[in-house]
Amino acid sequence: MALEQTINDAIKTAMLAKDQVTLRGLRAIKAAIILAKTSEGAGGALAEADEVKLLQKLVKSRRDSLDIYKKQNREDLAQKEQEEITVIESYLPKQLGEAELKEIVAGIIKETGAATVADMGKVMAAATRQLAGQADGKAISAVVKSLLSA
Repeated sequence: MALEQTINDAIKTAMLAKDQVTLRGLRAIKAAIILAKTSEGAGGALAEADEVKLLQKLVKSRRDSLDIYKKQNREDLAQKEQEEITVIESYLPKQLGEAELKEIVAGIIKETGAATVADMGKVMAAATRQLAGQADGKAISAVVKSLLSA
């Protein structure tokens, strides 16, 4: 619930400042929050973990669109997507750097006793649970794969 209030306050500030770029990103977040709250089984509220997942999903979909727009040489649309990614990411927890990520994943591999790439599933399950909101799934997967194949 705190995220929704923060977004509403930020929307008011962006409107007063006439900051259209920020406003577009904030409205996208607000729309996603409303959809998630009113979806079947949501109960009208979102937990903090669900809010983080929602923001990550918004960033991921925009990154996918960004890649498509860049491949099609649509720099105008790509720029809009990048601007929205920047706004949405500002509400996500700080992301881990590659060195920190490798260190944590190495600890998880040691805990789970994984030795080969065949054990990647159980490492990924533990890593995504532990690193929720702090790292992208693709980044976690790449680190796990590189550490297990080494």
